[in-house]
This record gives sequence, C-alpha cells and structure tokens, in this order.
Amino acid sequence: MIFSAFLVAGGLRLFLIPHQLLSGGVAGTASIIGYLTNPKYISLYYFAINLPILIWGFVAVGKKYICYSMLSVISTTWFLNIIPVVKLTKDPILASIFGGVIIAGGVGFSLRAGGSSGGFDILGSIITRKRDIPMGTVLFVMDGLVILSLGFFKSWDSALYAMLCIFVKSRVVDMIHIRHVKLTCFIVTKEREKMLNRLTCLPHGVTVVNAEGGYSHEGNTMLMTVTTRYELADLRKTILETDPKSFVNVLETVEIMGRFRRLS
Repeated sequence: MIFSAFLVAGGLRLFLIPHQLLSGGVAGTASIIGYLTNPKYISLYYFAINLPILIWGFVAVGKKYICYSMLSVISTTWFLNIIPVVKLTKDPILASIFGGVIIAGGVGFSLRAGGSSGGFDILGSIITRKRDIPMGTVLFVMDGLVILSLGFFKSWDSALYAMLCIFVKSRVVDMIHIRHVKLTCFIVTKEREKMLNRLTCLPHGVTVVNAEGGYSHEGNTMLMTVTTRYELADLRKTILETDPKSFVNVLETVEIMGRFRRLS
C-alpha cells in the first residue's frame, strides 16, 4: 500500500502537477482547488476531501479495506509533501500518458492488495462488488465530471490532456484489477466424490453433470463451476491435487444471471 501511494504521488508531482493536469478522482479535485489557489496545499486538500469518504466507507465497505485505504491516503499525503515538483518532460501529451500509467499502477496494485488509493476508488469498489462492471470504466465515468470542472474553471486544452491521462489510467487499472472477470470451468473427472469434497470447500457452487466419453463410452462426471480470475490459481491447484488426469476447460464468462458469491 505504501509503494502504491508512492506511485500515485510520484505520477502527480513528476508529470501532472508541473503541467497543471489532472488524474481525476479526489486527487484531481484537490489539484483543481490547488491550481486556483496555491499548488503547495494540494496535499492538504487531498487529505481533507478523502477524510469524509473514508469515514463513510468504514461503515459501508469494511474495516480492513478502509484501514488499508487510510494507510494509502496518509502515505500519499506524505509523499506529496516530500517528492519535489519536477517537470520531467516538456510535452503535456507525454506527461498525460506516463502520469496516467504510473498513477494507474498505484491504484491497481492497492486494489489487488485489498485496499484502495482512497476517494473515488472506494465508490468504484462498492459498485464493482455489486455489479460486474470493470473498475476502470467506473473511474473513467466519475473522473469525467472532474475533467469538465477543469475545462470550465481553467482551460479546455488542459481538460483534454487530462482526459487522455484518465483514459490511459482506466485501461491500465482494468489490466491490473481483474476482480470482475468471471470464468466458467468444466472439469471432467473419474474422481467424483473426492473432487466434489474439495470443490465444495471453495467459495462458489458446483453443478454435477453425468457424462460419457465419446470414444471410450466410459462413464465420467463433469463438474461445472464459475469462479473469478483472482481465484483461478486456487481452483487449479485443487484440481491438480485431487485428480491430475482430469480434463479441464476454462472459458471467460460474459454475463452471470442468478446467485453468485462475489468477492468481498
């Protein structure tokens, strides 16, 4: 979480703030206020805006998640104070792209660690836990509102550069944060009871289908379960330990209707 905070603060101080660009979210909101008043207080604005969101998230999301997020917010605030503002590139387009990639790395890794970088990430996490919507897409929509504010209060050129940054950030976050990706696994095995006993210890349900080999005409059992990309490694390990000779087909799932236990 601390390393993620370093990436977020570094992307802001080394790429975006020197060109008065935005990354969206609470950091973007704090940046707008800083650009209109005094840029050296951006870290203070960032912490002040995050504080009520963290308090609300503590009730709505969960203690562990918010504690990690609070660590990220405090660390980011600290790094924003100690990392100097350096204009690494004179090109605002390059600053938008590389600033977006670095900040997205911080956001994505904090999400994978079980927390967030605070602000809009908390709101996005609530939405993705209830709906199968990519986190990057949710952040892109909410960040768009911040970009419109930059266009009205400062300049539309800066707003368009910031939109490029946010687009890059949303795509990279979706590459790192894959919690919403669902997979359907078909497992053909002769070890029906052993496999069932192991799979029922995992979070998701299992459907049993009686099957027959097309060439051997021998009886088999096909087990179907839906899991997430995060949990696939545990499922693969369980299958190989139970029946190394089983046949497994894993497909990416487009949509799920009905009951499905989502990661908390």
